Amino acid sequence: MAHTPSAIKHLRQTKKRTERNVAVKKNLTYLKRQLLKSIAAKDTTKAKDWFGQMVKFLDKAALKNVIKKNTASRNKSRLSKKVNAMK
Repeated sequence: MAHTPSAIKHLRQTKKRTERNVAVKKNLTYLKRQLLKSIAAKDTTKAKDWFGQMVKFLDKAALKNVIKKNTASRNKSRLSKKVNAMK
């Protein structure tokens, strides 16, 4: 356990950041699941809508260093291929 005040504060900050990062990652998986469901159902309008939300959220997560920028780019690329293949 931390002894100094600065170490205790660091633990508080780490806990808060971890909770925030977990929430962002959960939201990413939710969006991805919804997008893949709409692709499987061949619903192009919903798929494009979910894809737009997904790209926006991936960019935000990469900006805040929740995920790496290459991971965000890879996910956007793979999902865009699936959405564009629906046409």
